[in-house]
Amino acid sequence: MSEVNDAAMDDGGTVTDLRPAVARGVADGPPPDRHQAILEAAKQVGSLLKRDGHRFALAGSAAVYAHGGPGRLGHDADFCVRREDAEAVAATLTEAGLTVVEPPEDWLWKAKCRDQDIDLLFEMAHRPVTSELLDRAVELPLDSVHMPVLDATDLLWSLLASFSEHHCDFGAVLPIARELREKVDWERVRAECAGAPMPEAFLYLLERLRVITPVRRPS
Repeated sequence: MSEVNDAAMDDGGTVTDLRPAVARGVADGPPPDRHQAILEAAKQVGSLLKRDGHRFALAGSAAVYAHGGPGRLGHDADFCVRREDAEAVAATLTEAGLTVVEPPEDWLWKAKCRDQDIDLLFEMAHRPVTSELLDRAVELPLDSVHMPVLDATDLLWSLLASFSEHHCDFGAVLPIARELREKVDWERVRAECAGAPMPEAFLYLLERLRVITPVRRPS
């Protein structure tokens, strides 16, 4: 991580706590509303990554929001970046005064912006973030800031692929599927989720609720 200030790294090369996040031209401290706080943090991070020409895509609940989906932002803002770009992305954020850390998990790094959590994802559902995934991203406004956002099909796939026996909240994803259904290539979602019981059960639920067109199954 040669781009990052050496004083901010421990002996193992981990990016450690740096300085409090500083919003450029914006009053310090997060707004009282959590949704708005996460939105402002995501806008700031997206602006910084765009400014320095990094390849990335907004993901998670913030991406749903950018696509016009329902609900409020979750506990953090997610950004997909390629693993090979991690050090350069970390350098951009730390130079702007944001805190970046490398957690024990090997599939993401974490940042703090405006006292909000930012996840820099190298993998989604155990698949690496690739150039092809980022190529499919679409430019959308997140409030007042335009940035690359995961394609709706990739976004829905990532939500379904996260289902497991330990985490299977159909109720949270159902309104998102309803709202974004016209943007989603459902055949590609089916193909990507083939053989996975929880995603396939959710797709069957969408069929029964007439959200998507049923597929013909052997009688």
